[in-house]
Amino acid sequence: MMPEASPFQILTLIVAPAILTNSSSILSLSTSNRFARTVDRSRFLYDKLKDHANLPEHELRTYKMQLPMMSRRSGLLVRALTCFYVSVGSFAATAFTSIIGAGSSLFEYKLASQITTILAVSAGSIGVIGLVLGTGLLVTEMWLALRYMAVEAKLGEEGVNIITPII
Repeated sequence: MMPEASPFQILTLIVAPAILTNSSSILSLSTSNRFARTVDRSRFLYDKLKDHANLPEHELRTYKMQLPMMSRRSGLLVRALTCFYVSVGSFAATAFTSIIGAGSSLFEYKLASQITTILAVSAGSIGVIGLVLGTGLLVTEMWLALRYMAVEAKLGEEGVNIITPII
């Protein structure tokens, strides 16, 4: 005979993957937006550097300094997006495997129930790890963006005309 499950346990098993999937999806959307803005800024800088004959020397130096920062930010954002996508897939796999596991338990297929439990916990763990790693990458990218803004502010204080596109 199966032990009685608390309604809170059942609710947790159903809701937790959904909440984690939702948070991963929201982070994916906001990170995609940040990535798009970084790509736009990189293209702007590349276009300026490609046609640098009419640029004053200080603007040329500024743009050359900014391009590697944009490249690094883009790389961090792509890695964060990858982590979030893996998390979304892992949480979906967790939910699906949990449904199969519940069915296995209902029909008292002990081995199938144990296997699906291991698979669900593994997939959920991978999802949480991806969420944590992706968030850490976003924090690193945010600090790099802050440093980038500080450089632009310093150059602005020194009277260097920084042309920033409206993106």
